[in-house]
Amino acid sequence: MKIILLEDVKGKGKKDDIIEVSDGYGKNYLIKNKLGVLYTKGSKKVLDKELFDREEEEKALIDKLNKIKEKLENKEIKFKVNTGAMDKVFGNVSSKQISEEIKKLGYDIDKRNLKITENIDTLGVHKVLVELHKKVKFYINVVLEK
Repeated sequence: MKIILLEDVKGKGKKDDIIEVSDGYGKNYLIKNKLGVLYTKGSKKVLDKELFDREEEEKALIDKLNKIKEKLENKEIKFKVNTGAMDKVFGNVSSKQISEEIKKLGYDIDKRNLKITENIDTLGVHKVLVELHKKVKFYINVVLEK
């Protein structure tokens, strides 16, 4: 019996996979628990349409995120910081602070999308990776000055 999975099933497959299972397992477990539906021409057509729609939504999202990338890529975000002896910065700049500064520019980027690889605790320019989507990544410059 062929089944189209509606959810991930451990050891069998991922959502939207078409798998071959025994009749009893298919009817009594997968279909009964709404983990899958019987594979027919109609259900295959519905699956194809769903996959196409998801792909189109993904393309639209990537286009939208690329427009944000074009505007923010290599942009400088400046922070005035207090320094001590020998220009040592007190504390460091966090992803939350960077996110708030980006919001002031009119872009809502979550702090979890900012990938900081090193502490931003010295004067000068620091590059921060912004990962809006697995296909849309770019750097912004964070500048610390007195």
